Amino acid sequence: MTSPDPRPDRSLPVPPAWERARRRLPSTIVVYVVLLAGALLTLAPFVLSLMTALKTTGQFASTPALSLPNPVTGDNFARLFAEHGFTSPIAVTAQVVAVVLVGQLFFSILAAFAFARLEFIGRDVVFWIYLATMMVPQVVTVIPLYVMFTEIGLRNTFWALILPFMFGSPYAVFLLREYFRGIPEDLVAAARIDGASTWQILWLIIVPLSRPIIATLTVITVVTHWNNFMWPLIITTGPDWQVITVATAALQGQYNANWTLVMAATTLAMAPLLILFAAFQRTIVNSISLTGFK
Repeated sequence: MTSPDPRPDRSLPVPPAWERARRRLPSTIVVYVVLLAGALLTLAPFVLSLMTALKTTGQFASTPALSLPNPVTGDNFARLFAEHGFTSPIAVTAQVVAVVLVGQLFFSILAAFAFARLEFIGRDVVFWIYLATMMVPQVVTVIPLYVMFTEIGLRNTFWALILPFMFGSPYAVFLLREYFRGIPEDLVAAARIDGASTWQILWLIIVPLSRPIIATLTVITVVTHWNNFMWPLIITTGPDWQVITVATAALQGQYNANWTLVMAATTLAMAPLLILFAAFQRTIVNSISLTGFK
């Protein structure tokens, strides 16, 4: 008794490429229609914000919202800087993001390396307890943090904006730890045989090999803290340490009817993030692919 031949029957005719493409055409069209609809829904708010920001107040009031600006004007952006002092919120936000980014990367890399490569008692227990803090909503910790910073006299200061965030985060540590664990142990063992210290292994081997995931974490951190609103709103008062999200919200409350000015501020707040993502999108996609593959 012979087993059936698992090889395909070469005697059967194989449809030509154009025939196979024709059969897949309906499903391909459906996929592209869904993707196009998703892209339109995602991009529509940004396009509408930019179109509104480039209109005059009279044009916005007299024409449909989806009409193109005619003529195009930059007066709304000029007014933000000349009349409403938007230079200060942008500068404060940039400083906060820069300091938090450096702190997040440095301390998260140290913690992730310890959890991934160092052996110590209770390592996994400590890691999972630390990771469980991701389940705690930010609103739960706002009042205790506010009381703490008020008691030590740091309310409405630059330190109050950065200290709660610059010593790493559970998400960053988890992301880096999983990537570090995927680096071959043979590289680390070879470095130890050559006399490299733990510090040298981290900064000369692990970190250079982890550039894609570090770039992804950089983008995530910048976007998160550029858009941070609730904590700066609570811990600061007045224009001295006002970040761009709080300044935009205050502008919307003060000039609720002047949507062209509000949309100009919104566009200004979004522009750096769009530029950042456009510059690093290839690195982000590559890191996600590598992480998923591992």
